[in-house]
Amino acid sequence: MFNKPTKQIEAAQLAFVSAIHDDWALVTAGTKDDWNTMTIGWGETGTLWSTPTITVYVHPRRYTHRFMLENDYFTVQLFGHEHKRDLALLGAKSGRDGNKVALTSLTPKVIEHGITFEEATTTFVCRKLYTHQIDLTQVPPEVLDRFLGRNNLYAEGAHLAYTAEIVDVL
Repeated sequence: MFNKPTKQIEAAQLAFVSAIHDDWALVTAGTKDDWNTMTIGWGETGTLWSTPTITVYVHPRRYTHRFMLENDYFTVQLFGHEHKRDLALLGAKSGRDGNKVALTSLTPKVIEHGITFEEATTTFVCRKLYTHQIDLTQVPPEVLDRFLGRNNLYAEGAHLAYTAEIVDVL
C-alpha cells in the first residue's frame, strides 16, 4: 500500500522544495474527460506515516477544489522557469470560465491516475491520504494579517490541506 522512498522520489522532493517558492507548481485533478489545474505557491513534502508525501493547499472557492474532493489521485507538476508566465496565467484565470490551458504553451497529457503536461520537468503522482481544512483560530495573528490584506483571502473560509502519498514520479 505505501511506497518506500526511492532515490528518484527523494530527488523530486528536493526539487519541489526548491521550486515551490520561486517558480511555483501546478496541481491537477480529475479524469481524462473532466479535470482542472491551478498554480500553487504553497506546499511541502517529506515523510509521514513512513511514506513519502506531498501536501498542497487549495481554497474552496477555487474550481480545482471540486476535482480534488471528488478524486482519489491528483498530480503535481514542476516546470522550468521559462513556463512561469504560463503558471501565472493558470493561477489567475479560472477553469470555470473556459479552457485556460489553451491560452498557454502547455500540452496536457493523460497518464494513469490523472493528467500531467508534456513540458513538466517533474510530475508527482499522488494518492490522497488525509484532508483537512485549516483552522483559522490556530493561525498566528501576524500570518492572518499578512494574508487578509491580500484580496481578503480568508473571507470565504480557509484552504484545505491535501496530504498525499507520492506513488510515482515521472
